[in-house]
Amino acid sequence: MIKTTSRWLFWISVSTIVYTYIGFPLIVLLRGLLRPRPVNIVPHTPKVSIIIAAYNEESIIKQKLDNTFALNYPNSEIEVIVASDGSDDTTNQIVREYGAPQVRLLTLPRQGKNQTLNHAVSVANGEILVFSDADSMLKPDALIHLVAPFSDPAVGGVGGDYQYTTVAGEGSGERTYWSLDRALKQIQSEAGSMTSATGQIYALRRSLFVPIPDGVTDDFFVSVQAPVGHQRLVFAPQATAYGPVAASSSSEFRRKVRVITAGLRGVWTIRQALNPVKYGFFAVQLFSHKVLRRLIVVPLLVLSVTAPLLWRHGWFYKLITIGKYSVHSAGILGYVLRNTRIGQVKVLSLPFFFEMVNIAAVVAVANLFRRERHDIWVPQRSQIAIDISERG
Repeated sequence: MIKTTSRWLFWISVSTIVYTYIGFPLIVLLRGLLRPRPVNIVPHTPKVSIIIAAYNEESIIKQKLDNTFALNYPNSEIEVIVASDGSDDTTNQIVREYGAPQVRLLTLPRQGKNQTLNHAVSVANGEILVFSDADSMLKPDALIHLVAPFSDPAVGGVGGDYQYTTVAGEGSGERTYWSLDRALKQIQSEAGSMTSATGQIYALRRSLFVPIPDGVTDDFFVSVQAPVGHQRLVFAPQATAYGPVAASSSSEFRRKVRVITAGLRGVWTIRQALNPVKYGFFAVQLFSHKVLRRLIVVPLLVLSVTAPLLWRHGWFYKLITIGKYSVHSAGILGYVLRNTRIGQVKVLSLPFFFEMVNIAAVVAVANLFRRERHDIWVPQRSQIAIDISERG
């Protein structure tokens, strides 16, 4: 009885993992090859509202504004809204003194990023809402490429390409993850819609915006309103933004816990989009990409138990057991050596990042059961200062 149950659990887990990491991307790729949906782009420059949520961004906000007005886009068609979420440094003063008439400062009480963005959108006048983080610097032609797909009436949202400025040091596993995710966004877009956009650079038609509830990831909830509204969410790889990789594994772990917790809550909030009768393939894509992939730790944990129990019943069980515990060992070694050059070698950094993400998923699920939320945000630069202070 135990052997039969173990086998069932083992094969269900293996099938789930293979589908999530191999089967689903192949299905999306084949769909894009067999049923491509090119975007009909006509040059245009509609009025855009660039929205920047800021909390204590004195070290970077002027550079962000300089970067914005250096974009190859008519300044007359740009509105910049800096929504300051209770900043108590010189962020507000820097924005006030910037001197560009297109810049509007909203000084708000500390309330969290989602409500801050809602306030900013409520006063926005642009046809297209462009969301970007204070530390994300856009290439000169990024806005043109980001806005271009909106000339196609079937497009409701566009996501840009976020790349890391850090070349060496911590974060090589994270950079590899984003490279794979970028490729998945590209093939999803060619087949219809991405699942969601990355928060550093994306845009949405003003008419599709829905106020963001607390407790969800803002970029997911906002960008997914395009496919929820039966319009496309497409990827614009030439719309490039640059920013820093996480400064430490501890800060990245906290961010992953926060993102997975809020991300799963976000899927629940728009759970109607999981109905394939109403949303077709996007429902399958949403479940595969944002639920299965985030909860893949469950079948992985089941394999950790069932594979050793089945060791004597075939070479495949032995292979899975050895492979799985080899990955665990490499992940532990990658953690121990994370601050060394050896630790940045992909054979160690990738298993470490993989293990970290899955541990973060366990914590995130626990947070959901405890109904724990993280509505008040702390930008990465501020968190680095807190980490240094705590270590000191």
